[in-house]
Amino acid sequence: MSLQCGIIGIANVGKSTIFNCMSATKAEASGFSFSNKTNLSIINVPDDRLYVLENLAATQRVVHTTVEIVDIPGLTKSAGRSDKGANQFLSEIRNCDALIHVLRCFDDDSLSHVDGSVNPVRDIETVNIELQLKDLESVEKKIQRLEKVVKSGDKDAKKGVEVLNVYKDHLESFQNASTAPVSEDDKRFIADIFLLTTKPVIYVCNVDEASAVSGNKYVEQVQNFFKDENTEILIIAGAMEAEITELETEEDRMAFLSDVGLNEPGVDKLIRAAYSLLDLETFFTVGEKETRAWTIKRGATAPQAAGAIHSDLERGFIRAEVMKYNDYVTLGSEQACKEKGKFSVEGKNYIVGDGDILHIRFNV
Repeated sequence: MSLQCGIIGIANVGKSTIFNCMSATKAEASGFSFSNKTNLSIINVPDDRLYVLENLAATQRVVHTTVEIVDIPGLTKSAGRSDKGANQFLSEIRNCDALIHVLRCFDDDSLSHVDGSVNPVRDIETVNIELQLKDLESVEKKIQRLEKVVKSGDKDAKKGVEVLNVYKDHLESFQNASTAPVSEDDKRFIADIFLLTTKPVIYVCNVDEASAVSGNKYVEQVQNFFKDENTEILIIAGAMEAEITELETEEDRMAFLSDVGLNEPGVDKLIRAAYSLLDLETFFTVGEKETRAWTIKRGATAPQAAGAIHSDLERGFIRAEVMKYNDYVTLGSEQACKEKGKFSVEGKNYIVGDGDILHIRFNV
């Protein structure tokens, strides 16, 4: 499933540092105000449930599910009105399904801020304005196209112009398209222009090591800015976590984390949050040779889950044999689940739940 989560932000906020903590593909981190290099990595989604299943099934190996993370070149003011260079980040964002917006929440005299001072709220507004400007351009172009169709008497095109003008007014008021007052059905008129400010966003406050647990004044500014919104805000000490990734053993890494008051790397929380932001869920297949996590969109049916394994399984789907993760772990085996009535056989309309253990029966 090729869904992407893009890491965005203005220059010199630590995007590439955090990307490197998440990824085996290392991006170059520099103090220059602009880089035109995009980096992509396929990242394992941390899931301790796999190791519990591994022990119960005595399996030979475990395979994590993954998510694609893209490190997008740093944003600069007026990038949306530029013809070259920094404008690249806009097209990269358009290709993403969700965004991780990294904010600089640390002081460092050796690393200059492009605007001269650290102010994460100002940085949020800078990014939002640039994305809104690009969206406004896209909306205005579509209005022009539909207005030509309206002249032929097309009523749906007329409705489209009305809806797009709502978006236009909203964007001109420096509001994101995601909050425009339109119905779910009317959102079909923007489906083909992939507006940047409709994408779901996680905000990451990149802090110094001393602020890794409780945050700092800059984090409080971000939290206050979003106090009336249902927005996910994570605190990560990017430079510290970069040091942790260089340690050779898991024991050393956990000891380092424990010393600063953390029980897991912040980037693990970020990866899981990105996975959730993309509206994804996990189901498992369990066997002696392999225990594996698979990715599906939330609300997927059993045949769609089968298709995540292989297209032949979806095409020839007969039924799915299902156990719930908690039942399997509590009872200890498939046979015990059957004896306790916790083993079900489901058809094509079954909605797969997060953590379901499936065995697909099929015939091609």
